[in-house]
Amino acid sequence: MNKNKSLYDIQKIVDNWITKHGGYWHPLAMLGALIEELGELSREINSKEGFKPKKDSRIKDNVGEELADLLFALICIANHYKVDLEEEVLKSIEKFNNRDSYRFE
Repeated sequence: MNKNKSLYDIQKIVDNWITKHGGYWHPLAMLGALIEELGELSREINSKEGFKPKKDSRIKDNVGEELADLLFALICIANHYKVDLEEEVLKSIEKFNNRDSYRFE
């Protein structure tokens, strides 16, 4: 898979997959899935940082996979509401640059 995909491209890939597999869920169900994925990411980070080791030590930590699952769920919500995440993230970075550029020095 080509690693040089924009966030816009990734949103299109997710939309094509979702459309092919039955369509988007109700927004509240998608929000529930997002929160579930956040919980799984939290569990991974807690384990990786040693605060709450996994019961089965053979299960490897996979923060990257959980971040990707979280992003997929977030993209589904963005697509449902026709939000261009690439545009919005760039606006958010601009906002942080303007507001917080000297805040943490």
